[in-house]
Amino acid sequence: MNLRNLVIERKISLNILVTGGAGFIGRWVVKKLLDDGHKVWILDDLSNGRIENISEFMNHKNFMEFVKGDIKDINVLDKLFTNRFDICYNLGASINVQDSIDDPRTTFENDAVGTFNVLEQCRKYDVKIVFMSTCMVYDRATDENGITERHPIKPVSPYAGSKIAGENMVLSYWYAYKLPAVVVRPFNTYGPFQKTGGEGGVVAIFIKRYLSGEVLNIYGDGTQTRDLLYVEDCARFVVEAGYSNKANGEILNAGLGRDISINELAMLIAKAREKITHVPHIHPQSEIMKLLCNYEKAKKLLNWEPQISLEEGIYKTERWIKENYKLI
Repeated sequence: MNLRNLVIERKISLNILVTGGAGFIGRWVVKKLLDDGHKVWILDDLSNGRIENISEFMNHKNFMEFVKGDIKDINVLDKLFTNRFDICYNLGASINVQDSIDDPRTTFENDAVGTFNVLEQCRKYDVKIVFMSTCMVYDRATDENGITERHPIKPVSPYAGSKIAGENMVLSYWYAYKLPAVVVRPFNTYGPFQKTGGEGGVVAIFIKRYLSGEVLNIYGDGTQTRDLLYVEDCARFVVEAGYSNKANGEILNAGLGRDISINELAMLIAKAREKITHVPHIHPQSEIMKLLCNYEKAKKLLNWEPQISLEEGIYKTERWIKENYKLI
């Protein structure tokens, strides 16, 4: 019986580290792991994550420790890895495209050097690593079959370049040392707990502005498309990649398998053209005009596919933002 079956049947409980676990996707990964009965540690420097994201887990019997620290700090990692983890989900990263253009060094050090530090600990203690990459490493989709893992990559921002560097290091440890390792490339993820300001995603930003009575700003002409993945579907995908031995040494996509233009998304949320405006693009050189995911590989290896439609996901996200920002 493989690891995935043992986990699903609740026959084993694992020790698991989630770096970046107080972030948007990270907190949902932590929730899924706790729901599955595992002991969980979080390492996060809170540069992007928030304690509020994980406060509900603090008294959970299997929530072992939150460490405020940095994946670039080798001393912190040395101490933390003595807990003998079975899996490390490495979500700790700089994630903002514009920030990477303004300050590429910080992004590279977090996403590539920090990942190397985590890899060395995983090699030392034989810990499986799941590396969170991004769909932003790809060139645009060229047809309606979507982007597979064999699609050309095109690092049009230092963020994408740093993620590709991290991916290559992770896979090199699989080939050189047979360290169990998986690279996951979720497409544009949205949902509850995502930031609604400049560092947030387009869905959260649009919903917050709509509920606040503000105009929705679209960068450029709005014809660029996104494949929008609801965050609980994303977290389930990321977690399952860690459970599966079949995923070792692989790169895996996850998305809805449906793309929507930013113009159409704005109309879906605002419901009126007069509530939408177009503004100059802040980084047109790093825009990917068509993102559409082909997730057949994840379906085959993990038996994973999305469960939440875009319309349902937007409804869930809007309800959460209303409740947490005290909006109409």
